[in-house]
Amino acid sequence: TVDGVKHALTIPSKVLVIPGIEVSTRQGHLLILGITEVIPAGLDVVDTVNIARGMGALLILPHPYHIWRHGVGRKKKAGLAVVDAIEVFNSRYIVGSANSKAARIARRMGKPCVGGSDAHNAKYVGYGRTYVDAEKNVPAILYAIRAGNVSCGGKKTPLRTYTRQSLSNTWRKIRRITRCVQLR
Repeated sequence: TVDGVKHALTIPSKVLVIPGIEVSTRQGHLLILGITEVIPAGLDVVDTVNIARGMGALLILPHPYHIWRHGVGRKKKAGLAVVDAIEVFNSRYIVGSANSKAARIARRMGKPCVGGSDAHNAKYVGYGRTYVDAEKNVPAILYAIRAGNVSCGGKKTPLRTYTRQSLSNTWRKIRRITRCVQLR
């Protein structure tokens, strides 16, 4: 969350915090790095990009072809053209076909690659990685990603970990639906 990153930036640490958010656009998710302000969800991806660009943000298209993860690449090709980088390694993919397709598209479009863990929980951080050739400060890292001074890789999230989280999420959704039905 934006509040979470603002808090993290106040804590003295050897860990470099790169501020950013994942925004749900009308067509899918978009990672926006280098900002500490909220961008509303539900807008068209191009409108979201324009707002973020006005803030000087770096834009990454995460999981563009994953069928369950709201990938913009599957719904709006314009989203591919307007971002700075494309996630071509997502550790959460059980099968690598979506990663392979994202890598082909990134190469074809001349977009830098990044890797990610798609971690919405600290336990899952670090499986997908982006290696950046830059000084250890936020502006230098964002510049290096834009310039393509990056590589990516990592290892897949263990199937047991992935399954446990998927089941937990499914049960949470079932409980939420059940509560809504009971309230009616």
